[in-house]
Amino acid sequence: MRPFEYGVDGPKVIVAGVDGSETSLRAGAYAWGLARRAGARLVVVHVAPVASMGTLTPGGAAALRETAEEVSAQIRRELEAAAGREQVRYDFVTELGDPYTVLARVADESRADAVIVGASAQAGHRIIGSVAVRLVKAGRWPVTVVP
Repeated sequence: MRPFEYGVDGPKVIVAGVDGSETSLRAGAYAWGLARRAGARLVVVHVAPVASMGTLTPGGAAALRETAEEVSAQIRRELEAAAGREQVRYDFVTELGDPYTVLARVADESRADAVIVGASAQAGHRIIGSVAVRLVKAGRWPVTVVP
């Protein structure tokens, strides 16, 4: 019989969706800790939705884009600070688009072993489904939803 091995069969690539919300930041922190303990590569994905930008005035769309860039810059600063304290291999991806579509594509391209996202607090998602629910329904990766 072979001896028990700690942590050798865990995820090697973890994708975490972070949009700046409280639950997504908790998901990012959870993913960071998991990647650190497992020695996995972490792919942090920030997606700024564009669907609502088409209905805004040009000034409103520019303001929304600027806010997305500020959130992305803040997430990047947090990652760099954490990387200074702990050794975690990570990549940071930021894009405009549909969060589900981008997360699914990045997870497929990076051959993710796990996808981690925060739970949605938006009431409408109970009816049409959140990004987390859509990821789970895709059934292509284990998905952890952090409250």
